[in-house]
Amino acid sequence: MRVSTKGRYGLRAMVDLAEHEDGKAIPIREISERQNISEQYLEQLFATLRKAKLVKSVRGAHGGYMLNHEPEDISVADILTTLEGPIAPVDCVIEDDFCNYIDKCVIHGLWEELADVINEVIENMSLADLRDKAVAEKQREKMADKAKIEAG
Repeated sequence: MRVSTKGRYGLRAMVDLAEHEDGKAIPIREISERQNISEQYLEQLFATLRKAKLVKSVRGAHGGYMLNHEPEDISVADILTTLEGPIAPVDCVIEDDFCNYIDKCVIHGLWEELADVINEVIENMSLADLRDKAVAEKQREKMADKAKIEAG
């Protein structure tokens, strides 16, 4: 299983939105600049996320996108499954009729367990968790830069 560019970029954009929203809509252009993702691609991702009611769009001069729920109430699974579909290491975990050998396959149980573990992790990790990690990392980088300047 590989999470595609849709999932990776969508997750980055949602973390960015959670980090910078502060009660107002964030223009796509700002997210695009910070995340180095094209505005057109972000529009496609946000259209899908909007249909799933994870974000809402605001029109006008101060328009853009906002989270439709608190970051604590949006799981990584909500975002990834909206953009990617079901998350599983192999197709036979999602579609039983994918493989004619499934009834005799000794490995199928392994794939199901692996899918369960992956899904448990992403279901229990919120957008707020990722936002907090991003903020902490930026703080750590600032402190390291400050220490270099003071030492230098």
